[in-house]
Amino acid sequence: MKRITTEVAVIGAGPGGYPAAFALADKGKKVTLIDPEANPGGVCLYRGCIPSKALLHAAKVAEEARDAADFGLSYGEPEVDPEKLFSWKDEVVSKLTGGLRTLTKARKISYLRGRASFVSSGALRVVTNSGEEREVVFENAVISTGSVSRRIPGVDFGSPNVVDSDGALSMGEIPKTLLVVGGGYIGLELGTFFSSLGTEVTVVEMLPGLVQGVDRDLAGVLKKRLDKKFRSIMLETKLVSINELDNEVQVSFEADGKTFQEKYEKVLISVGRVPYTEGLGLENTRVGVDGKGFIETDSQRKTADPAIFAIGDVAGEPMLAHKATYEAKIVAEVITGAKTRYDPRAVPAVIFTDPEIAWCGVTESEARESGMEVDVSKFPWAASGRALTLNRTDGLTKLITHKGTGRVIGVGIVGPQAGELISESVLAIEMGATAEDIAFSIHPHPTLTETLMEAAEGIYGASTHIMKRRPRKGSR
Repeated sequence: MKRITTEVAVIGAGPGGYPAAFALADKGKKVTLIDPEANPGGVCLYRGCIPSKALLHAAKVAEEARDAADFGLSYGEPEVDPEKLFSWKDEVVSKLTGGLRTLTKARKISYLRGRASFVSSGALRVVTNSGEEREVVFENAVISTGSVSRRIPGVDFGSPNVVDSDGALSMGEIPKTLLVVGGGYIGLELGTFFSSLGTEVTVVEMLPGLVQGVDRDLAGVLKKRLDKKFRSIMLETKLVSINELDNEVQVSFEADGKTFQEKYEKVLISVGRVPYTEGLGLENTRVGVDGKGFIETDSQRKTADPAIFAIGDVAGEPMLAHKATYEAKIVAEVITGAKTRYDPRAVPAVIFTDPEIAWCGVTESEARESGMEVDVSKFPWAASGRALTLNRTDGLTKLITHKGTGRVIGVGIVGPQAGELISESVLAIEMGATAEDIAFSIHPHPTLTETLMEAAEGIYGASTHIMKRRPRKGSR
């Protein structure tokens, strides 16, 4: 077995792994990056963030073409070429992953294509894609193996008509009917894509609401629009069984103590993701795993084994690409001797449905459940001039501040381009800004960013374009 000696071995080349490798190489470390794919990128670039957003952009164009009829422009129903559409998505992925390969070579990082497992706290066994074995001896290792789709026991993913998110992104066709199992962000994003291109989409969710964990004011705006776009949304409904027929799938459900059946051309199982530690050989190290399968780390992302770090989805919630990249920077600093730790005040999250939902900091319910005294201001986009010019007034910007100090502790936005609007709020929370700081910062007009300024004004009274109701005389 050929032996490779390196200073840092990075296992997994996703949005946590390759930034860690790049940062360490930039700091002069000899780095070996290990991943099964031909180029760096991980699930995010190959089967997640990037391909899904490429397809969602196509869906957005189709929806905007339809909505244009409201103001006098008619284009007719879009004609979809599935082969060309999915091929374009693949081209986007190829360009990005190919670019990362070039950057890997430029930094003189050794890229080893294969799967790694620990044989000790200082060595890895790597089985390459060609079947050869390598021993990688390291001073430090960074685990960044990401996550995989959660499986439902008894569901056959070998069927071409029953897919997870990976399968949906490479489906290559637009089905006539689709059942999305799970009302989380991944299922709703993919449901939005297929619905916009003509598929009749049904969502089934066991819980009483969609996108659990998201502020209910924001989730309510999304559901109102999805109720119009989707064929149906079945809440508090359990999937009982899935049976394969000739060219469709028969699904049994249970709700209110009654069972019923429906048929669909395709079924998308999207019930969350779980950390990927299978076959890593963690038992040969001191690395610990918690009850949910996440690798346990401290604030510097060190595991119980002092030479081994873990970042990204495999190291715990929130399972977001940008959180993994942030952790990568922390780990690179720690390995090269800096005294730093993971301590963000706000990690933004975005759901790329239509409308988008973005938030950071604490939600209103989280603040109140913790006993924190807060002030809350909501600015409806119906009062936004820019939203009116976009023909999209179904948005809302919500600001949560600490009562007394006015310090911003949470922001939620629902509406088109919400993901592009949230970063100002992240910066505000990180820097300890107050609502007054935002209200008295000049925002360009007419823009959607003004909705945050006006929400901030609302903390102290009436914003410019919203008149708060005054109590009637004698009312209490």
